[in-house]
Amino acid sequence: MKKGWIIGLAIFGVIVLFAVILGAKAISVRNSIVTMDEAVKTAWGHIQSSYQRRADLIPNLVETVKGYASHEKETLEGIAQARAKMGGVVNIPAEAVNNPEMMQKYAAAQSSIGSALQRLMVVAEQYPDLKANQNFMSFQAQLEGTENRISVERRRYNETVQQYNTYIRKFPNNLMAGIMGSQRAQLFEADASAQNAPQVKF
Repeated sequence: MKKGWIIGLAIFGVIVLFAVILGAKAISVRNSIVTMDEAVKTAWGHIQSSYQRRADLIPNLVETVKGYASHEKETLEGIAQARAKMGGVVNIPAEAVNNPEMMQKYAAAQSSIGSALQRLMVVAEQYPDLKANQNFMSFQAQLEGTENRISVERRRYNETVQQYNTYIRKFPNNLMAGIMGSQRAQLFEADASAQNAPQVKF
């Protein structure tokens, strides 16, 4: 009887120890998922911030070009329209990282503005006085820096998403991810035409 009681306590102790270890692992996995999810959303915020900076530069750039090439009405209106269309999808919520449709819409809007900027730069190439204008040169340098920043932030975002998606798909992490309702985040996949930043060097 005494021996059976000791064996029973030992088994109970092993079960409790196993439950504690399992609970600690579950808490660790849950905390890691939350941390990685927040990292994805932060990286997404950096992309949006860079795109917002580009959008903010556009009106000043257009006004500078307009002073020298006002008759290039079609190009100037095209970039204004692209920016206006983009306005509704510049600051989409961080939850969009789990929504492929919203991500595609966002990428398409950014591609549209990128194409419009390329056309604007082609127009600017035809005006030597414009290219020598200090305001234009300043906006050009800022735009070039912003395009580089956008490229870097998209790469960082995709790396963060890859780490997160890999983590939540691994066993046993996928069990906790399922309990938490965690979904795979979407990679930022720009249109083929948007793979290269608009050329802003003259």
